[in-house]
Amino acid sequence: METPSLRTVIRGLVAAQGAALLCLAGCGEAPEGSSVSSTPTPREVPSEPTTQALAFRGLWVLCEGSARTLEDPARIDELIRRATALGVTDLFVQVYRGGRSWYDSETGDTGPFEAIRERTQIDPLARVIERAHGAGLRVHAWVNVLSLSKNAEAKIIRELGPDAIHVDRRGRSLLSYPGFEVPEPDRGWYRMGTPGLYVDPGARGVRAYLSDSFGELVARYPQLDGVHLDYIRYPMVLPLAPGSRFGVGLDFGYGETSRARFRAETGLSDPFKSPRSPATSAVVHSTAWDAWRRQQVTELVASIGAALDARRPGLLLSAAVIPYADRAYLVLGQDWRGWLEAKLVDFVVPMVYTRDDRLLRYQVDAMGSGVFAPQIWAGLGVWLFANHPAKAAEQVDIVRASGVAGDALFSYDAILQSPQLGAALVAQAQEKAAPGAGE
Repeated sequence: METPSLRTVIRGLVAAQGAALLCLAGCGEAPEGSSVSSTPTPREVPSEPTTQALAFRGLWVLCEGSARTLEDPARIDELIRRATALGVTDLFVQVYRGGRSWYDSETGDTGPFEAIRERTQIDPLARVIERAHGAGLRVHAWVNVLSLSKNAEAKIIRELGPDAIHVDRRGRSLLSYPGFEVPEPDRGWYRMGTPGLYVDPGARGVRAYLSDSFGELVARYPQLDGVHLDYIRYPMVLPLAPGSRFGVGLDFGYGETSRARFRAETGLSDPFKSPRSPATSAVVHSTAWDAWRRQQVTELVASIGAALDARRPGLLLSAAVIPYADRAYLVLGQDWRGWLEAKLVDFVVPMVYTRDDRLLRYQVDAMGSGVFAPQIWAGLGVWLFANHPAKAAEQVDIVRASGVAGDALFSYDAILQSPQLGAALVAQAQEKAAPGAGE
């Protein structure tokens, strides 16, 4: 298979699929010259053992958490020892956060990487990969794709301009939000799920910028096993809006460049009934508008996958996703079931963070009994049980009984902060690994 053609085919067919989805939503014929396909060309999924319960265990490692593991070679070595004791197979190592890089790059904002290298004389990601592979662990570069945290000086804003940042339904840019929180009077009703700045995947230049950035990452670190996408969605506002159809709640993606692309690609009028008065205007073509925004995220996933395949065919691509799949689809533009169906990603990690064991069981049992069970790892919020480590172990048992392929622990930093939690999870891992365990 010729890799360049794979990238071209995936991008073209995913775009065509988006046109087909918009037509199904009632927007008329596909744009002239487009060819509609039922599914994009799938990524090649490496053969992995998925028949036994919890064949995989992931561990999220923060770059700026309490441990700051990447900033010290000794801490990296300690990470590998602890991960091995926890039964971890895969490390999700955060290397792109707030638009900044913890890895060597010619194009990115490498302030954190350069500070570590100057102080320690090491490349932190290369060090993790070397030590992890020596212990038989895989390493995935964890990247916060569309979140810039609170970094208003991020390079992507400087290069693409403020139009790259999300605009809400009332026409306000996130750059104008006081303290990165919803302005008054809406603040009396709404809160940002995670306050900060978010990049609009529908804005011009965003898809190419991010795809090229992560393509460079895997080219510079050829020993990487995978890339793990996080914040690959629209911003979350609480309470969640049911899409744009009912004209309630607060949602995003209303920047002028995104709306212009919507008009050009669908042949429809602006999503606002009165484009010059977004603060008070109703939304029209709501089904098509929601489908178009959702497709921007899907096309970004496909574009990143194509960029990775062009440089490292067979590299694993995964995503941390919202576990409420219908809500993610309707509200956040995150159609992760569609990504699995189209084989745009190799596996997903729904973040089933909850103290409610019954809810957890409902969720993972549904995931484990579905067709995508071999491609689902349940992300557990073990930090919730720092003072009740036995409860964390009980949740692991719930996941083990569900039929999903693996679990993932959030986070390494939380486990370090709670020796009791770490001890309970290590004991459980060793018990499950003992000969005859589970028979």
